[in-house]
Amino acid sequence: MKIQAAVTRHAHAPMEIEEVELEDPRENEILVRIVGTGICHTDVVMRDHALPTPHPAVLGHEGAGIVERIGTAVRSVAPGDHVVISFNSCGHCPSCAEGAPSYCHAFFPLNILGMRLDGSSPLSNGTECIHGNIFGQSSFATYALCNERNVVKVDDDLDLSMLGPLGCGILTGAGTVFNSLEVRQGSSIAVFGAGAVGLSAVMAAKVAGAATVIAIDINKERLRLATELGATHTIDAGGTQTLESIHAIVPSGIDYAIDTTGKLPVIGIAIDALAPRGKCGLIGAMPPGSKLEIDTAHLLSGGRSIMGIVEGSADPQLLIPRLVALYREGKFPFDRLISYYPFSAIDQAIADAERGIAIKPVVRMP
Repeated sequence: MKIQAAVTRHAHAPMEIEEVELEDPRENEILVRIVGTGICHTDVVMRDHALPTPHPAVLGHEGAGIVERIGTAVRSVAPGDHVVISFNSCGHCPSCAEGAPSYCHAFFPLNILGMRLDGSSPLSNGTECIHGNIFGQSSFATYALCNERNVVKVDDDLDLSMLGPLGCGILTGAGTVFNSLEVRQGSSIAVFGAGAVGLSAVMAAKVAGAATVIAIDINKERLRLATELGATHTIDAGGTQTLESIHAIVPSGIDYAIDTTGKLPVIGIAIDALAPRGKCGLIGAMPPGSKLEIDTAHLLSGGRSIMGIVEGSADPQLLIPRLVALYREGKFPFDRLISYYPFSAIDQAIADAERGIAIKPVVRMP
C-alpha cells in the first residue's frame, strides 16, 4: 500500500515527507494506522548517524494507533484494537526468557539497523530500498508494520494520540525508578535532567514513595514543572555548585541517582553524590567509546554501584498498562509533558525539542 512517511536521507538535515510503499503484513506482523508518534532524542541520534542506522530510513519509535490488519499467526490483537507500540525483542534469548526484553540479545539489529532480521525492509520507493522496522515500527508514517511483542493493547476511551511516548521515553524514566533501581519508600533520589525521561522518573519516584526527590536542570521552567509533578527540591545546575547543593539537602548523600543527560561530568557528580550503598542509573545516550573516570575508592568503600539501563528494564506488556492505570488515578499526569504538532511540522517539532521549547513533542497524523 502507498503511505506517507517522513524519510531521513541525510544527517543533520530536514526529513522529507514522501509517498512510499509499505509491504503487506507477514504472518507474524501487524499493520497499524498511526494516530500519533512521540519524538525521542534517539530519533535525532539515528538521524545524525551517531548510531549506525542506514539512510534513507523512516524513523519514529513512539507510535500509537489502530490495528488495521493482522498476519495469520497473530493472536493477541485484532483489527480495530487501539495499541501503543514499544521497542522490539526476539522473545527467545536468555534475557527475553527471563522477562527482561529490553536487554534482548538481538536488541540492536531489531531496533536500530532499519531492517528485519532476514535483512529485508518493509518500505520502498520504486526500486529504492527505504530502511524501516526501526524499533519494530518506523512510525513517522501514516501506517507501520509491527509485531506482537512490541504492540500493547490499550482501552479505546483514552486519547490515543498522547499515548505513543509511553512506548519509550516515559516508559524509560518510570521503569528506571520502578524496575531498574527499585526505589524504596522513604528514600532519596536525584534526577539529573528534567526532560521527558527525567520528569517521568520524578513522577514515578513520587508514586514509589521517595521522601526526597531532587530534580536538577538548567531550565527554570522545567524545574518549576518538576516541583508540580512531585519533586521536593530543585537545583538550577547553571547557577550553583550541584554537588554541594545536593549535600545541603541530604548531607549523607542520595540513595539513588539517575542521569538522563549522557554528559560525563554530570555523571561524575551523580556518582560522587551517592550515599553508602547508593545506586546510579545511566540512561542518557553517549557516543560509542565514551570513557568515564571514577574514584574507585569512593565506589568500593561505600558499596556504591553504577548501572547501565535500557528502556527502564521494562516489559512493555506489563509497564505500559501500569502507567495507564496510574494516569487514570491522577498519579502519573504524563500528558502535561506533551506538545502536539501536525505531521507536516515534524522538523519544527524536532527543532523545538532540541532547543528545549517542547518537552515531549508528538506529531499527529492527518
